[in-house]
Amino acid sequence: MPLHMHFAPDDLLRCRFGISPLWETHQCLYTLLRPERHAYHVAWLRRGREAAAGLDLTLLSLLMPSKGHHPDFLCPPPEGPVETFEEELARVRATDPAVARDDFARSLACTPGAAGSRAGRAILADPEGAVRQLTALFERAWQLLIVPEWPRLRGLLEADVAFHARRLADGGLERLFAGLHPSLVWAGDTLTLKHRTEHSRSLGGRGLMLVPSVFAWPDVIGGFADPWQATVVYPARGIGGLWEERDPRTGDALARLLGPNRAALLAGLTEPASTTALSARHGLAPSSVSAHLSVLRAAGLLTSRRQGHQVLYERTPLGMALAAGQPW
Repeated sequence: MPLHMHFAPDDLLRCRFGISPLWETHQCLYTLLRPERHAYHVAWLRRGREAAAGLDLTLLSLLMPSKGHHPDFLCPPPEGPVETFEEELARVRATDPAVARDDFARSLACTPGAAGSRAGRAILADPEGAVRQLTALFERAWQLLIVPEWPRLRGLLEADVAFHARRLADGGLERLFAGLHPSLVWAGDTLTLKHRTEHSRSLGGRGLMLVPSVFAWPDVIGGFADPWQATVVYPARGIGGLWEERDPRTGDALARLLGPNRAALLAGLTEPASTTALSARHGLAPSSVSAHLSVLRAAGLLTSRRQGHQVLYERTPLGMALAAGQPW
């Protein structure tokens, strides 16, 4: 059954993208709890299980049923394009215990007997203590599981935002939503997410937050109840080759295809960088770097965006796949 999100004129002006380190942390733990659903992350799971060996996921597993409600307040929508993990976690820590208890109760109700279990009763009796335990778990998971991979993850997420922002500029919301996921359908003034319980929500002039995610795959997650902004979390493009180890022969093949300097620039752009930074990193004149980047961007391998006085270049999903030696 579908979830319908109804847009008023003001909502059309307030659709934006956000990247959430906390969301990736939350969902990577869900991936550990439900590994059978996340085939793209097999390589990460091999490493992640070892790193997560000391994490106690018992409390979180009780609140993350395979079907049903997960507490919204544990992953509030980001408030800006890229919040830090610490900023997001501080908002979770500040949750009113009464709000946390209501959200916990909804999740526990999705698993028969959970609310009456010893752990369930403890959560409902001391929601503030449960929030402390969960935020401590998230903080530890962030350091162990996400921080070592964050440059790679952030680069892919930002490339996804850049790609979809171009689609929005080229064809408006209709083209944007058509390319996010097959489960999302735009018609008239309504965005419908299929395969959900029947529900409708008016966005109330606050617009829609769109959050690309690596670990959300294969799901699209939509909704969030008041007071949070309506949000759609969708699988980012390019995750198919994200965790593959690079074939040592790829560098030579890429150099033959693109030339050694362009290949080095493409392979080295593991996170956004400016012409000046790339010039210093690769020992090339800024004018040469600029010319090479223009060619790579024209070929669809890079995107660029202005940040303050700098222009930052980053790989597109196609550029990532080519640099990693993966089929597209």
